[in-house]
Amino acid sequence: MPRAAVPGRGGARAGYGADAGATGGFVPRAEGPLRGRLDALRELVGLSRTRLDGRTLAEAGRVLDEAADRQRLSLDHAVVAIAGATGSGKSSLFNALAGAPLSEVGVRRPTTSVPAACAWRGAGDHAPTLLLERLGLPARAARPLRDDLGLRGLVLVDLPDHDSAVDEHRRRVEDLLRRVDAVIWVVDPEKYADAALHERYLQPLAGYAEVMFVVLNQVDRLPAHAVGQVLDDLRRLLDEDGLALGEHGEPGACVLSLSALTGEGVADLRAELVSFIAERRAAERRLTADVDEATARLREVYVGEGGGGGLDEQVRAEFEDRLAEAVGAAATGQAAEQWWLREAEQACGARLAELWRRRRAGTAPGGARGRARSGDAGDRQSRPGSDGRPADVGALMPEPRDGQQGLVPARAVVEQAVRTVADEAGAGLPAPWAKAVREAGVRGAEGLADGLARQAADPEAGAEPPGPDGPGAVPRPRWWSVVGAVQRGLLGAQALAVLWLVAALSGVAGVPWPLPLALVAVTAAAGPGLALACRFAARGAARRYGEEAERRLRESAAASGRARVLEPMAAELLRYREVREQYAVASGGGTRP
Repeated sequence: MPRAAVPGRGGARAGYGADAGATGGFVPRAEGPLRGRLDALRELVGLSRTRLDGRTLAEAGRVLDEAADRQRLSLDHAVVAIAGATGSGKSSLFNALAGAPLSEVGVRRPTTSVPAACAWRGAGDHAPTLLLERLGLPARAARPLRDDLGLRGLVLVDLPDHDSAVDEHRRRVEDLLRRVDAVIWVVDPEKYADAALHERYLQPLAGYAEVMFVVLNQVDRLPAHAVGQVLDDLRRLLDEDGLALGEHGEPGACVLSLSALTGEGVADLRAELVSFIAERRAAERRLTADVDEATARLREVYVGEGGGGGLDEQVRAEFEDRLAEAVGAAATGQAAEQWWLREAEQACGARLAELWRRRRAGTAPGGARGRARSGDAGDRQSRPGSDGRPADVGALMPEPRDGQQGLVPARAVVEQAVRTVADEAGAGLPAPWAKAVREAGVRGAEGLADGLARQAADPEAGAEPPGPDGPGAVPRPRWWSVVGAVQRGLLGAQALAVLWLVAALSGVAGVPWPLPLALVAVTAAAGPGLALACRFAARGAARRYGEEAERRLRESAAASGRARVLEPMAAELLRYREVREQYAVASGGGTRP
């Protein structure tokens, strides 16, 4: 169980705020670390309401409500309850401390059915009345006592038996134990080791050791040599309960032995109470222990294993690579490169070979209209579309329609990519926050596959124009036109050489036939040779064009993934970091800026 993280006795007094309250003066406010922790806990609860269920935050909300309620009243006063089992002698001890028979003592059990109270206060001090009203006790329950014992500011409450056969008494005890500033536990030699006491009360309240007194009463019933043995055994049991003991100057519970009947040891307890009250920090210590307890219960929902996950550069890069794979960015780049090479071949190729190819394809030399009539799908895919990009790039992924089989592989890759990045981002986070990160990714992934399919069908959408000719259009190199003109000139020269050869062979030209034959051979070889040289020269530009097409599609897919998946997940991670910082302050492990 957590211990109350407060300094030892003798600390500074609580500060005062300037809000007027029911006491008619300044309303005390906790200052220093406690105030910062309460503020952090309040912010923590506010930031977590949409991520955690109400039951998880219920205890923290109760602590905040109790702290606000308690700070409206005097922090210089301390409400100390005396709790114990039936027959332990707590009412006798109450009367011994008060110096008057204020609480009924008798053999009938249970004797204390209604809490009794007394207060050491000066004239005009109404704080004890208000403090008792906060506990639901009538104002008349506070018997005023003179401050002749150094206990001014103490409000002492005698609780019903915690093991009473009356359920209402037990519930009343548990309610008051959650709201008083300190507790004096009274045990007797017979039931000091009672499992119900240790398991139901002392172990759960181990974190409140600094506002707890454990008193072994009725030592007059023990032989003198046995008192020390029983007291040592009690200390052993308290240590097993996780209750820190205030020994050797260490902060913790005060353990004493006394006899309320004979008065033995009562003065020692009264002296401890005088020192405790003089510090004026009982309420602050109790509230600090409440915050410790609340934050300890919340630890598992705010502190993950290994420090929590995140979206580092490697995780983001791997996610974007998977999206690029889903849209076929590499295949798009290869298709664009091949298209460039085909365009270069058509622009720079030998004219005679081009005419022969068209002839074999059954296409009249009428340009695009003739090619469209031929129905040659392969040739159509090798030509650019109206936007200047290759038609086969858009054919890599179909338009997204329900039931299309072509979209299934891409959708599966996208869904797997989202699951992977969500698992990596949420790795090590507490379960509620890891779930929030996953849900943010899943919500963002809805429609992502369809959007990527549309981008693959039109990869230039939303991309920056790579050239001056408009979106997707790449300027044709000027040397293509020059080479094309040279090829056309070579075709004309070849035709003239053939005519010259025919004339020479028929004797019309009057020149020996080997000369025009050589010219025919040279012009026939020059066209294909020039086309081959241009094909090698076009490879670098084709590769760059393919890489540019792949880059644009990759960046477009990555932008969609960032907007739909990564940014919502990053927002959840940022919220978690915020609440984690607030939790560190609230739990006492950090300081507010």
